Amino acid sequence: MVRKNILSLGLVVLFLVALLSSGGCIPAGEQEGGFDWSAIVILILIFAAFYFLFIRPQRKRQKEHRELTLELKRGDRVITAGGIYGQIESLSEDSVVLKIESGTTIRIARSSVMGKQEKY
Repeated sequence: MVRKNILSLGLVVLFLVALLSSGGCIPAGEQEGGFDWSAIVILILIFAAFYFLFIRPQRKRQKEHRELTLELKRGDRVITAGGIYGQIESLSEDSVVLKIESGTTIRIARSSVMGKQEKY
């Protein structure tokens, strides 16, 4: 997915560079005095590309993670950001107590839970 985003961004940048180097959308002989709107259009296209390629997907991931952390309940099997698999023993507002395979319990930050384990 990252490769697709980089490729898309590269194509957008290549298109914009081609527009800038060709002198805009109006041929050189037909330009009159006044404001050049093509520069504004190019800036808007650049901001739109960044929004749709970077900002919007990141906000979506943040929203999904926030929903995941709010939906946690006792007994869920989860995986942490550090790669620890465990089962939730108890929850508090900002932390989770996990029971790992050896029977040991650890307290972690609620935000470090990255996902639920699939049933096996």
